Amino acid sequence: MRITDIQRCEIRPGRLVEWVLRPVVAGTATGAQEDARPPAYLQESHVRTARTLRDDGLFVPTWLGVAFDLPGVVDLDVLQEALRVWTLRHETLRSGFHWENEEMRRFTLAAEDVALHREDVGEFTDPDVLAQHLQDRFDVAADTLTWPNFIYAAVVREESTSVYLAFDHSNVDAYSMYRVPAELHELYAAGLEGRTLDRSPIASYVDFCATERADADEVEADHPVVDRWRRFVARCDGRMPNFPFDLGLEPGGPLPTQKSLHEMLVGDTDAAAFERHCRPHGGTLVGLLAATALIMREMTGDDVYRTVVPFHTRAKSRWSDSVGWYVGGVPVELPIGAADFDDLMCAAQAELRASRPASRVPVARVLRLLGDDFRPTSPDLYSIVSFVDARMTPGSERWRDMKAYGLIRVSYGDQVCVWVTRLHEGLQFACRYPDNDVAYKNIRLYVDRLRDMIVSVARQELVTR
Repeated sequence: MRITDIQRCEIRPGRLVEWVLRPVVAGTATGAQEDARPPAYLQESHVRTARTLRDDGLFVPTWLGVAFDLPGVVDLDVLQEALRVWTLRHETLRSGFHWENEEMRRFTLAAEDVALHREDVGEFTDPDVLAQHLQDRFDVAADTLTWPNFIYAAVVREESTSVYLAFDHSNVDAYSMYRVPAELHELYAAGLEGRTLDRSPIASYVDFCATERADADEVEADHPVVDRWRRFVARCDGRMPNFPFDLGLEPGGPLPTQKSLHEMLVGDTDAAAFERHCRPHGGTLVGLLAATALIMREMTGDDVYRTVVPFHTRAKSRWSDSVGWYVGGVPVELPIGAADFDDLMCAAQAELRASRPASRVPVARVLRLLGDDFRPTSPDLYSIVSFVDARMTPGSERWRDMKAYGLIRVSYGDQVCVWVTRLHEGLQFACRYPDNDVAYKNIRLYVDRLRDMIVSVARQELVTR
């Protein structure tokens, strides 16, 4: 599934239909019984950051979404039922938060209280106007500080229908989005044929939040993971690391707008050869970190590369089908010196192996224990380099035919977030970065050099086979 923004996901004209929770359902949230299960630290940090930015006068949309096509003339009643059934499978979508004495309290609606309301918005003939409308609509309907905070839409045409789902980030991650097209295709096909799918219950992210928080609250300031972060932050001059290249930002300046960049790095042949070369050292992620460290040395002269690498926290198979935000970050530090690519892969492998346990302790909990003032002023606490191999996701071999996309909202931020995804057709690069000429120039140089390094390693591997 290619990662992009709403403007670049093959928007085509048609009749727009939207679904949200019925107003009467949404209205019951204010009187819903309190749910004793607390928010995950990640959820709480996300909501509090959005609240701080809003109090400072800045609305920063941060929703994630997915887009894909259904073939032929769609039956809207069947699609609506498929969306309703899918929604009910994932408890986090009927769970939200309210504030009580500056504390976040959870509420969760009963499954029988959930119903969708459909609205026929009208015909759109200009794809750019339609894309802007969808973005504006998703900004409001999937807002972090409101509930419900998700919306579904369909652009209906005779030959096909494009389906869009948008969610506040507190409910979903990339793995959640990857599974949506195949699941909804299956539910929709079953509905057309009058079949009922035999599905095992799907584990609840709300339950995971409670378990993870209870475990995290057992972690104290002398825990090895906290000490690892303490030493890492100290070596970053008391801050979380940003991307290692000049981003053209003035210290203390306003939060800048962002732009996105996405393209294929290499095709399947080169991606496979690069992976083979990196596999003895841990795989493609290790190779990407080693390459980024070398590029940083070329562009800046720095001899240490520090970043935060996200890992999923779906450690048990019961969470594999669950929609939620199952992500933890780990600190990574690579001394470069005169190292070559293979040397840095060995170093990266050792660093990731040592840091991986840190992903099970939420960063927000760690920062609280460090006692430093990390008042959030940006939707991203740090820059990331992320890698996901999406080829094992059910239905991934059909994503191109489905016109399936993972959607990110690009709005404001002073960090750089990089996502590299292994698809059946190759390696895809996507990022968002501050919107200025300096940042663009350096991100463009980074992407071009990253491609060059991947191709160079891959071609050497192919020659030596």
